[in-house]
Amino acid sequence: MVDGNKNPVLTAEAAAQLQEGINLVLSRWAALRMAIENEWGGRDSAQKSQQLAQILFHSLTQSKEKVYIDDLEDVLDEFMLSLNTEIGDGSIEEIAEKLMVMHEECVEGNFSSINRLKETNTPSVSYVRQVTITL
Repeated sequence: MVDGNKNPVLTAEAAAQLQEGINLVLSRWAALRMAIENEWGGRDSAQKSQQLAQILFHSLTQSKEKVYIDDLEDVLDEFMLSLNTEIGDGSIEEIAEKLMVMHEECVEGNFSSINRLKETNTPSVSYVRQVTITL
């Protein structure tokens, strides 16, 4: 019996699959790719993106409480703002949903969405706008 208020525990294989899936999703997110390539978050933008993958993986696997989609949306939004990037194309919600689906599937030992990601090509660029902050 699974407690609805607790985050389910993944097997080692499922955790590895989820980590790979998170990396695949983030590597194909046009907004994140543009922010990294243009160093909108500074010279260490690529390193910051690796931290995002770790934060998301930790949130999905180490949290004692159940993780909700809006929790992931908040993490993604705050992270993109740290790269001076404001997302207005709905991709934050889309990425958060993909991550939740992958996590739920991994809990069940189902890696089909991750396998589909491995088999597909990278999508085209969405609308992204850099935020300029003046002090």
